[in-house]
Amino acid sequence: MIFHRAVRRELTHAAAGVFVALFAIMATTQLIRLLTEAAAGKVAPEAVAALLGFAALNYLPILLSLSMFIAILLTLSRSYRDSEMVVWFSSGLSLTAWVRPVMTFALPLVLAIALLSFLLSPWALSQSSEFREKLSTRNDAAQVSPGAFQEASSTERVVFVEAVADDASYVKNVFVSSVQNGRLGVTMAATGHPETADNGDRFLVLDKGRRYEVEPGLPDFRILEFARYAVRIETKEAQGIQRTPRDLPTSELWRENLPDYQAELLWRIGIPLSAVVLALLAIPLSFVNPRAGRSANMLLALFIYMIYSNLLSVSQAWVAQGKVSFAVGTLLVHVLMLALLPILFYRRIAVSSFLAWRR
Repeated sequence: MIFHRAVRRELTHAAAGVFVALFAIMATTQLIRLLTEAAAGKVAPEAVAALLGFAALNYLPILLSLSMFIAILLTLSRSYRDSEMVVWFSSGLSLTAWVRPVMTFALPLVLAIALLSFLLSPWALSQSSEFREKLSTRNDAAQVSPGAFQEASSTERVVFVEAVADDASYVKNVFVSSVQNGRLGVTMAATGHPETADNGDRFLVLDKGRRYEVEPGLPDFRILEFARYAVRIETKEAQGIQRTPRDLPTSELWRENLPDYQAELLWRIGIPLSAVVLALLAIPLSFVNPRAGRSANMLLALFIYMIYSNLLSVSQAWVAQGKVSFAVGTLLVHVLMLALLPILFYRRIAVSSFLAWRR
């Protein structure tokens, strides 16, 4: 019992360190991507923190699974390097005796991975899609930033304003460039403000300005002076949120017998199952020869992890394309990886027995 507690404590410390490092890498990568989108006007700057949180929830199952796998590898590899495994085998214990403490450590993490995969990750993706949709349907007056050219949601209009009121109720010194019916129009106004019509249509109303219209390739142009000019704001509200199988709750995926839905369900089931298989595979893969290089086993283990992950993606694609059934796609990869366990355990146990016999 004392040994099991010591092993679980060491595994927990190793998993925590690996998870912090992987989470920092993921958060930094996602933050750079979101900041790039914010600089391009695709994401509002105030939405970066919320979208980063949703992305973190989405990636947590994979990060926890990989952290657990690496933590077991590091802990057992250290036991080999420090010759603790020599004492272990000399006491008459086999390598399979590590299965119990490793699985005692891994099962709570597997339950957390399953909870995240089935519930929290789809919720985070759904909330992220809704959040992006709400931001994309804001009126153009609320989207523009003072002193910067901003492409409107219609992708055919560019807006520039010199100043925006604190409550976004009006803007000053507005410049709007748009293309309508093959004619390029440039509109300038001293002030502008958003308005909503009785039927729900929204407009950006410009006051006291001029509009220049020209057809590319022709010398003719028109100059219009106006006291009030309304620009209809084109939004995506009529389309609604484009739901995908990744955004749907797991219960809805169970009810629908569609290939795309079954493929997404396969992925959600595969993440916790792969975590269990990886925890078992890490025991024989952690073997280290103190006289040889110390990184060979880590490279082999990471290579197997990449193969496992890619096979899951391939099986998901095959189910989505209807090439294999849901049951076959769900079980085939995990059964294939489990078939490696007896081979790896037998090889390590045979090597350990031979070394013990020589000593």
